[in-house]
Amino acid sequence: MNISNLEVIGIDHGWSMMKTVSQVFVTGAKEIRTEPAVFDDVLELDGKYYKVGTQRQEVKDRKTDDESFLLLTYASIAKELKRRGKTSADVFLAVGLPLTRFGSEKADFIHYLTARKEVTFYYETVCYTIRIVNAAVFPQCYAAVADRILAFKKKTLIVDIGSWTIDIMPVINKSPDESNCITIQRGLITCMRAINEKCVRLYNGEIDESELQNLMRYGADYAKDEEYYQVAKDEIEAFVEKVYNSIREYGYNLKTTPIIFVGGGAVVMKNFGNYDEKNISYILDIKANARGYEELADIGLRNMRKKA
Repeated sequence: MNISNLEVIGIDHGWSMMKTVSQVFVTGAKEIRTEPAVFDDVLELDGKYYKVGTQRQEVKDRKTDDESFLLLTYASIAKELKRRGKTSADVFLAVGLPLTRFGSEKADFIHYLTARKEVTFYYETVCYTIRIVNAAVFPQCYAAVADRILAFKKKTLIVDIGSWTIDIMPVINKSPDESNCITIQRGLITCMRAINEKCVRLYNGEIDESELQNLMRYGADYAKDEEYYQVAKDEIEAFVEKVYNSIREYGYNLKTTPIIFVGGGAVVMKNFGNYDEKNISYILDIKANARGYEELADIGLRNMRKKA
C-alpha cells in the first residue's frame, strides 16, 4: 500500500444526512427504473441508475442491512474527488460508529465498505474509477472534539445529537471514559415524527422534513406564523428538555459539568434550549465528525509512514 498517494475521505453516515468535510446531502438513494432525462445527483453503477439525496430513507437496524449506504458512500467519494479535481484514486475511507456499538459493529462496517475493492461508476455523467484500499472506523462522538480535547478540563461531557441516536460521552483527563458512554435511540428523527403525528392528529396534515430541519437550524427567525409551526416549536422545546433530563438522570449537574453539544442537534439545543450557563457550549459545524474522522485517519497514516 503506497500511503503517500492515498485520498483519505472522511464520511459521516447519518440516518438523515450524509456528511463529508465539504458536503452535506440527504441520506437517500432510490433506484430509477429507466435511464433518467436529467443526471443531476444521479449515480450509475453496474447498469443501474440511482437518484441520490432527495428523499430520506427509512431507518433500519444496521447500516449494513442493504446496499443503500454503499451507494451513498460512492456518491460521497465522487463529490469529494470532484472538489479535489480527480476522477480516479486509491481511497482510504475514514468513518464512524457510536461508541457503545463500536466494538460489535466495527468489523462488519469495514467489510461492508471494503469488500468490493475496484469500483467504476458514474456520478452526474462523470466516470470515477476508485480502489478502496481500506477503511478506519472511529467513535463518532469523540471525532467531533478530537482536535480540541487537549484543552479540556479534568471532566467534560460530550453530547452528540444525531438523526437517530444521542451519544453521551464523558471525557476524563483528556480521554474518553468508555465504561460510562451511553447511546440513546431518541435523535432528531423521533422529534420530527412526534411533530407530524401531532399535526396529523390536530390538523390532518404534516410539515415537510426539510421545513422542519430549517426550523431547527434557524430557530424562531424562520418560524412562520401558522398553527403547524407552533406545534413544531412546542415539540422541539419538549425534545430539548428531554435531552437535558437524560443528562441529569445520568448524574451530571447541568450547572457545573462542562457540556459540549455536537452533531446536527447542537444547533437545536442552542436555538431552543432554556439553559444559558457558561459551562454549556456548542460545536455547530454539522460536518465536525466527518472532519474528525479524516484528521484522525491522516494522523494514523502519517505515523505509519514514519515507522516505514
